[in-house]
Amino acid sequence: MKENILLIGGGGHCKSVIDVIEQENKYNIIGIVDKKENIGQKVLGYKVIACDDDLEELHKKYKNAVISVGHIRSNAVRVELLKQLKKIGYILPLIISPLAYVSKHATLQEGTIVMHNALINAGASVGKNCIINSKALIEHDSIIEDNCHISTAAVVNGGVLVKKDTFFASNATAKESIIVDGFVKAGSVVK
Repeated sequence: MKENILLIGGGGHCKSVIDVIEQENKYNIIGIVDKKENIGQKVLGYKVIACDDDLEELHKKYKNAVISVGHIRSNAVRVELLKQLKKIGYILPLIISPLAYVSKHATLQEGTIVMHNALINAGASVGKNCIINSKALIEHDSIIEDNCHISTAAVVNGGVLVKKDTFFASNATAKESIIVDGFVKAGSVVK
């Protein structure tokens, strides 16, 4: 029997999260928690059932949650939601698309989502509350610290350290064995 899960955030990233959860087929999406004015609306057929003010009450019935708010300009909302959800006592499971490849020799932490066709190689480590987006490559022995977004088709080569809260944009590439911190713009090469 599938466990129930709440989605926290009903924007564009939520649609991608829904698709990954449906493909993974481990969780039953109960509904979405979003802004009060969005209650009753639907995202891909799933109803916005509550707002952030209802999280403690919802926890009495549901234990699992996934943060389905994206990280583009800032990850402040994702970071704050993680703190709030952990304080209440929610479990933030690791969500991995069955269309992704994650080495059994890699380590990933809670609240992270690995999207379709992402590849995480042996010896790589991914922290809490990260987005490893579609077609991203995390090479061997790389470390992705907490609250990072490795965006679509980004390449993090071997031995790279991506510092916490970093946004590594689409099609950016990091040369091997370097430290990346902050905002990396789309298509750039980090040396």
